[in-house]
Amino acid sequence: MSAHAATAGGRVQSEPASAYHESLLRSPVFLGMVMFIGSEIMLFASFFTAFFYLRFVHDTYPYGGEFEIPKGPTGINTAILVFSSFTMHWALVSIKRNRRFGLVAGLALTLVLGLTFLGLQMREYHALGFVPSDGAFPSTFFALTGLHGMHVFVGATLLFIAFVRAARGHYSAAHHIGLEVTGLYWHFVDVVWILLYTVVYLI
Repeated sequence: MSAHAATAGGRVQSEPASAYHESLLRSPVFLGMVMFIGSEIMLFASFFTAFFYLRFVHDTYPYGGEFEIPKGPTGINTAILVFSSFTMHWALVSIKRNRRFGLVAGLALTLVLGLTFLGLQMREYHALGFVPSDGAFPSTFFALTGLHGMHVFVGATLLFIAFVRAARGHYSAAHHIGLEVTGLYWHFVDVVWILLYTVVYLI
């Protein structure tokens, strides 16, 4: 495998993939995002810990009885978010191969899918029939899903910035660290939601 770098004369020359990944791991921006995601993992872990305590330890936890959550529709929303990871990957692969159309189209699709996820999440909130103040389950449910929704919004903002920059030709095969960081964050958001959906909606 090889990464590609554009020369000043417009030609494309190959660069060893190992050299590209080595330079990526030395990037302060990329390492900063890795550290930030590490802190976010700990944040979500604290929320999941509270959820597990109420779900499996607290005897009065009213799960699946008084409060019903839409597993099916949310499953469709989950599929939308998972698919957005593939379109994000398409954008990253495209820029590494100097394919401008794939880059712009991949970012646009990822952004649309992310916003669709948020819109359907808001629709779900409106139709639930309970609010955080109704008990232990509603409070932890809204805390977890709301925290994740906030991260999706941040990710969508990063995607919009990346899309604008891509449309203006700011990225190249040799220089696209901002896109790598955005992709890393977006994949993190997707993985967290898969875990959240499994634990909160299905178990």
